[in-house]
Amino acid sequence: MSDRIHTLSGYFHEYQKSVTEPEQFWARVADSFHWKKRWDKVLEWDFEGPDVKWFVNGKLNITENILERHLFIMGDRPAIIWEPNDPEEEGRTLTYKQLYHAVCQFSNALKSKGIGKGDKVIIYMPMVPEAAVAMLACARIGAVHSVVFAGFSSNALSDRINDCEAKAVLTSDGNFRGSKKIAVKAVVDEALEKTSTVESVIVYQRTKQEVTMKEGRDYWWHDVIDGQPDTNEAEVMDSEDMLFILYTSGSTGKPKGVVHTTGGYMVYTKYSFENVFQYSPGDVYWCTADIGWITGHSYIVYGPLLAGATSIMFEGVPTYPDAGRFWAVVDKYQVNQFYTAPTAIRALEAHGTGPIEPYKLDSLKVLGSVGEPINEEAWHWYHTHIGKNRCPIVDTWWQTETGGIMVSPLAGVTPTKPAYATLPLPGVQLAIVDPEGKVLKGNSVEGNLCIKFPWPGMIRTTYGDHERCKQTYFSTYKGMYFTGDGVKRDHDGYYRILGRVDDVINVSGHRMGTAEVENAINEHPKVIESAVVGYPHEVKGQGIYAYVICDMKNRTEENLKGEIKDTISKIIGPIAKPDKIQIVPGLPKTRSGKIMRRILRKVAEGSMDNMGDTSTLLDPGVVEEIIKGRVE
Repeated sequence: MSDRIHTLSGYFHEYQKSVTEPEQFWARVADSFHWKKRWDKVLEWDFEGPDVKWFVNGKLNITENILERHLFIMGDRPAIIWEPNDPEEEGRTLTYKQLYHAVCQFSNALKSKGIGKGDKVIIYMPMVPEAAVAMLACARIGAVHSVVFAGFSSNALSDRINDCEAKAVLTSDGNFRGSKKIAVKAVVDEALEKTSTVESVIVYQRTKQEVTMKEGRDYWWHDVIDGQPDTNEAEVMDSEDMLFILYTSGSTGKPKGVVHTTGGYMVYTKYSFENVFQYSPGDVYWCTADIGWITGHSYIVYGPLLAGATSIMFEGVPTYPDAGRFWAVVDKYQVNQFYTAPTAIRALEAHGTGPIEPYKLDSLKVLGSVGEPINEEAWHWYHTHIGKNRCPIVDTWWQTETGGIMVSPLAGVTPTKPAYATLPLPGVQLAIVDPEGKVLKGNSVEGNLCIKFPWPGMIRTTYGDHERCKQTYFSTYKGMYFTGDGVKRDHDGYYRILGRVDDVINVSGHRMGTAEVENAINEHPKVIESAVVGYPHEVKGQGIYAYVICDMKNRTEENLKGEIKDTISKIIGPIAKPDKIQIVPGLPKTRSGKIMRRILRKVAEGSMDNMGDTSTLLDPGVVEEIIKGRVE
């Protein structure tokens, strides 16, 4: 039974039911899954604690809802299509039946190494099907997986191993990334020098480079699965048993381990996947993220596979071997739904339309955007050149902590508006709150985005530190989950995310989202990308500091800065003109493409002595360049 919404009136009807009778609503959605024991109660909650439980005392295993549930009807349907880094290398396809056997076999291998229910397992692997197999095998035997993006430093890795006291690490000899070959096992070895809980390391052979294997601790993947049976009885899990921990960068430097549990996360990821992307059986769906991020967890592995979808896993990068790679993959597999980040879209936009021309892209039905609010210029480029003006764009807003998409158009159902995430999904009760905690009613209002009622996919705690969870998310506004984002609800009741609240600048009493100023700067034809932050200003309260990456051909810095200010004046008004513009070679980005704005704020304020945790940056060297060129 599908819970897919097909019309706008259907959306309003479902949304209304989800708000007036949330327990009946989610019970109906959850009834389409296989439960070993049905729940006693749909929901118990208290945001003061915080303490939230969904499908109380329900018993299940999430992998049975991915594997056994689909085996007999569509065992031969592709579950995962793998596209390797090098287009010359042959890809692989795992059907649901093959995935079932691979997961069972690896589950048995993990058990043979003494890993069982409640044990923590770190996954530090390339984007190969075995990474998804590893996640599902952990879930099958009741172990808790914590995927760490395989580009993080050994320090970042050891911090995470120590925080969750991991018993095992699953990794590879090396990774391919574009034209580079990265030594991964060596990073794990270095990390393990600073940890004491890891008993076994299982190494998948990807690059065939030389690695050191420590006797009694390190094992090859192909050896541990050799001779293991390819059936396995799934562990019975409670709905509120931990499914995974996923670490996010904290502003204090210490990473936060966001905890998601089994039942609610399962129900929410499948429901949101089917509705946002309007997935139909037989469609080919591609999310370009890495499984090291929540996007990869919810919308490469769990959501699509729970829905019986065909999900593409891509090992490469958007510009290798050239800037047409994404479009080559779309045509090769006849992709119907394509989900990527604005960062990738802007990077490809900078290459012009030449790399798109050889490709038809006529299989595409839905385009998606994730990770940050998409600026209008990138939205139009994506819509025109990739979607050929016929594919709806789902501009999705959500967080690691929310588990799944919260605010988004439903493809082809919700009328879209560039740069707007539009409307909340059923079950998501939003509130816009002013700094004093007053809920702002009606349309044409702007404030802080809160959620006033639980949803099944939400964070339960931060691992090992429940107080931190309470302080970070539930203490700012009494009785509400605070997202940390600013939002505008326009005259149509549509939501536009303005970025982090600390990314909203108050200049002479005029509130402005940094995204709004960046959109205006990016309209200048010579601007490739920009980031804007506020800094203390003695007259205006806050001034605007803009970091801009530019094409400097036939321009002096002075000329260009003047033109950028004129562009902003034209688009927003003189009030939004930056007080300082710094032309930079790059921006400090995490590997998921998010700009680390706290670093830019510190440089703008002149407080460069403590930059906090920069281990998650793609290129830490960029920070030194920015400090050198700081505008006084």
